[in-house]
Amino acid sequence: MSPLRYVFLALAIWGAIHPMAYFAPWIAENGFDLQAMVALWKANDAVTGIYWDLVISAIALNVWIIAEVSVRRNWLALLAIPATWMIGVSCGLPLYLFLRAKPIR
Repeated sequence: MSPLRYVFLALAIWGAIHPMAYFAPWIAENGFDLQAMVALWKANDAVTGIYWDLVISAIALNVWIIAEVSVRRNWLALLAIPATWMIGVSCGLPLYLFLRAKPIR
């Protein structure tokens, strides 16, 4: 495996674990209340801006993944879509880059 793939894999793992260090305590305290979490994402203009930045980035990443998978036929790369929406762009993007950097046979 190339050094670049190791970097992408490390970033995907970091992007999965580090944000959960913030989400997990909140979920433990409040339960998995999606409405309350979305309400906090819209608590003020700064947080709302970050929220929309991530949503737009996630949509763009999903469009890119689908467009490339349809050409490259790298079906495993589709795993980056649920990773993006269930964990975050911080995991989904480097995971996709890791899967995309695999040599084509």
